[in-house]
Amino acid sequence: MSNQYVETGLRSPVNLTWEVTLACNLRCRHCLSSSAEPAPHELTTDEALELVEQLHQEGVFQINFGGGEPFMRPDFMQILDACHDRGIMTCISTNGTLITRELIEQLSRTNMVAIQVSLDGAKKATCEAIRGKGTYEAAINALELLALSKIPSSINTVLTADNADEIQDLQKLATHLGVTLRVSRFRPSGRGADNWEELRPTPSQLLDFSAWLSENENIRTGDSFFSLTSQERQGLGLNLCGAAKLTCCVGPTGKVYPCAFLQSDRFEAGDLRNNSFKEIWDDSEIFSSFRGLRIHSCEDCQRFDQCHGGCPAVAYHLKDDIEGGDPECLERCVTSIADAKAAETAA
Repeated sequence: MSNQYVETGLRSPVNLTWEVTLACNLRCRHCLSSSAEPAPHELTTDEALELVEQLHQEGVFQINFGGGEPFMRPDFMQILDACHDRGIMTCISTNGTLITRELIEQLSRTNMVAIQVSLDGAKKATCEAIRGKGTYEAAINALELLALSKIPSSINTVLTADNADEIQDLQKLATHLGVTLRVSRFRPSGRGADNWEELRPTPSQLLDFSAWLSENENIRTGDSFFSLTSQERQGLGLNLCGAAKLTCCVGPTGKVYPCAFLQSDRFEAGDLRNNSFKEIWDDSEIFSSFRGLRIHSCEDCQRFDQCHGGCPAVAYHLKDDIEGGDPECLERCVTSIADAKAAETAA
């Protein structure tokens, strides 16, 4: 698929993120949505099932379920069943605390579901400093149970300053458990914005991670690290933002956004209680603006063809400018380190 075709937007998204609830039994310091209690007026069961039908009619291939903790929603299994009955693949992001043998047996009745369990450190102390007491053992237990099933499973780690030095050990842990490793990017949204300065990886850590990724093609990152993608990983995924072109996000109350990290009134593309998903995808002014988004300030960069300006969500949260270029791209990391060394020399 050519970049030119992707940039125009597709007839419908290939996949989308659906934050089915804000309810969560944890209070992780980097949470993109500040999950805690359910959001007021979350979609009812009937509304959720109607959305599944609409997405099926539009040809959506996969739904990535998140939250909050999806398994805290009482009707979540009913929503999953509706997806699978219509041939829609699903991937569930969970903290693992509610995973049981019985639940896995129920999920194993289909081959259309994958699960990623959040684990933010190879060491117990590292993980629990971010996610809370008891979360390390709970995640490991969930992963061990999943590894015994036929469900494709993975560790999902958000790269932070605290765990950047443990990524290689997390890879070894994933191999030991019989699952894969996915590393996601930390973005300053939700509760993550409150802890951004403390948890954000340093430019040196980002460069080291980029170099490590280039030597480990089996590590999955989705599109979250295309701003750091090396030449060696070209062709393994997107090299530009897919928001409103290939994917989008549905929030717990039925509001639709370009991506999960831009769930604010400013970026609301539409409300499923007022319009159909097709109407929002086809006619939203917000989506149209993202499909036409060009990061002109980055066009002269030697890496522009590799990242096309990086992540607009990070640019927005840090610079209040989605057209401003990703502040954590590979070139800016190199420049930041060089400037720091120059300042030390001058001092």
